[in-house]
Amino acid sequence: MEKLKLIILFIIVAFCFPANSQKNYYSRLQNDTLVIGNSLVERKFIWNDGNLITYSLTDKVGNHVWYNKNKRPDFHISNNTPKAINAVFNAQEIKENAIHPAYWETTVSFTLDELDIKRVFRVYGNSPVIACDTYLKGYSNSVFGGRTENLADKKNIEFAEDMKTKQVTAILDQFNPGGNHWQMKTVEFYDVTDWNNNLVFETNVIPYRKNSYRGNLLFAHNPTEEKGFFFLKEAPCSSVQLAYNGNDFTAEFGHFTVTGLGINEHDLKKDEWVKTYGVVTGIYNGGELEQLSALRSYQKNLRRLLSERDEMVMMNTWGDRSQDSKVNEKFSLIEVERAAELGMTHFQIDDGWQAGRSPNSAIAKGSFKNIWDNPDYWKPDPVKYPRGLHPIVKRAKELGVEVCLWFNPSVQHDYADWEKDAQAMIDLYNEYGIRTFKIDGLAIPAKKSEKNLKKLFDKVLEGTNNNAVFNLDATAGRRAGYHTFNEYGNIFLENRYTDWGNYYPYHTLRNLWQLAKYVPAEKLQIEFLNKWRNADKYNNDPFAPANYSFEYLFAITMAGQPLAWFEGSGLPDEALSIKTLINKYKSIQHDFHSGIILPIGDEPSGKSWTGFQSLNGKKGYLLFFRENNPDKQGYVETWFEEGTKISCKPVLGNGKKVKKTIGRKGVIEIELPRINDFVLYEYTIIK
Repeated sequence: MEKLKLIILFIIVAFCFPANSQKNYYSRLQNDTLVIGNSLVERKFIWNDGNLITYSLTDKVGNHVWYNKNKRPDFHISNNTPKAINAVFNAQEIKENAIHPAYWETTVSFTLDELDIKRVFRVYGNSPVIACDTYLKGYSNSVFGGRTENLADKKNIEFAEDMKTKQVTAILDQFNPGGNHWQMKTVEFYDVTDWNNNLVFETNVIPYRKNSYRGNLLFAHNPTEEKGFFFLKEAPCSSVQLAYNGNDFTAEFGHFTVTGLGINEHDLKKDEWVKTYGVVTGIYNGGELEQLSALRSYQKNLRRLLSERDEMVMMNTWGDRSQDSKVNEKFSLIEVERAAELGMTHFQIDDGWQAGRSPNSAIAKGSFKNIWDNPDYWKPDPVKYPRGLHPIVKRAKELGVEVCLWFNPSVQHDYADWEKDAQAMIDLYNEYGIRTFKIDGLAIPAKKSEKNLKKLFDKVLEGTNNNAVFNLDATAGRRAGYHTFNEYGNIFLENRYTDWGNYYPYHTLRNLWQLAKYVPAEKLQIEFLNKWRNADKYNNDPFAPANYSFEYLFAITMAGQPLAWFEGSGLPDEALSIKTLINKYKSIQHDFHSGIILPIGDEPSGKSWTGFQSLNGKKGYLLFFRENNPDKQGYVETWFEEGTKISCKPVLGNGKKVKKTIGRKGVIEIELPRINDFVLYEYTIIK
């Protein structure tokens, strides 16, 4: 129970007390030592004329200090490192706004030969994490990517000299607490979900000789102390990163590094800062739950989840494959009415509302090239919408539905027209009040593209008083992945269609379940489709959408942001009964999403007992799914400690009020009499 109390205390500190109310973050430079931290974590550096070398990393809650055995600078791009000059230290509090809570920013800048380096550290008051963004300016004769080294090309080890390895790639950050008993896990992610349906891969190793690994996350756990730390590389998925050398981390016994800058030496500018990929360093005291809670406490600080802005149950008609063939004023008004009848909060008009024609048009194939040759491209089509979008917006407001739009930034020349694109969205906000945009068609092949896209998003936020929300499409191309651009909105995860027979409810549930361990579920838009369409294309498939209730399909999406991926007017009348469920869900949606949502039970397979747990102090939610499993009783592993007593009140689905004592490995016994059924409980810890 002591462990459970520590976990609850951490969650209460993280989510009940905003960072700016505690004012417990700090940094100071004294003589040869720089210290950055808060009440949970502290990282101490040897100043080294600004070219910092970590001295120690302290877990304040666990009362533990790791001392760094590496004597080289943390940031490293060349073996021939000259003496740093022009070192400057600055620190300031960044005030809270609608996007992020307050945090403490520490900037350290210095020069190596002709290369200026700036490292900007962020620490929040409620998270055991210190983030670092690195910027470069000037010139370097180093090759940042180095060369790939295959272990098979090394000679066998017979002498101590044989164990020495050469630096082969630039290092963003590193830490060497020493020791031979570390257990390491790396996590690699995939997007491009039109082609990928397996999005998370975990690798568990005991570090030995120097070796390289892929992924955005590295967890290092010391089992002798039951403590550890982690690195989060704030970059796109490994397979689409810029200037990629084939790996993201190296490990050698107790020495861990983050590699891959995301730029090469040719990206440097003489008079302009260029940002590398970022690195987040966090600590935890305990096991996997403490790991994931520490990570999530940071992720939730990147963009505040505001109920009135960020929570949504959205309907987008593209999922029925009419493309833009139906899109016009009459159709939109019908769909807005239907959205309200279903209980939707948002209605999004996808490709086809605009005067310009895209390549995906079913009417007349257009292009995304040279968009601004047509200055009216991003205005409502005057034929389809002769009165603009005013009638749709007006009727939607009367019905309590928010109108949203699809938008494809002008990709040519690394988004050289980003200012025009941003202004087009700001104009739509000013004229119609539209603030939520699905951002599609992104391609980020170079650092300049990434930088201009960020400028675009920042300009729209500024022009809308931070009211804008971007649904960032992750279905194709080189895009932002799950760990960059997180401050701008949520992620449109995947396109799935009954027309092509590739929508399987348990696939969708599995993708959300796997991602939710490492990515905030509430930042993912998750689809449910019209199960009555194209039933004939699934033959007698036991996992066909038609074999599930419409309510079950919606329930799969509840841990994320639900996306009704269909034309409301195409639903049979029996589908409208789902409004009761959706309205009840909306009443608890924000509370459910405010906790740390993690997967529970077995991986969804179509035949599993599975689900999610939302942890928020002594209260939270448990969402259970009985897939096509023959047993009406399920034994589901949760994140509770053995012996915990809880009271569960059913909120949605089929369940009755129960009290439970948690068994070994967090197991709870749950009963659902029917296959393909669900229940959402609100729980309270009694003891």
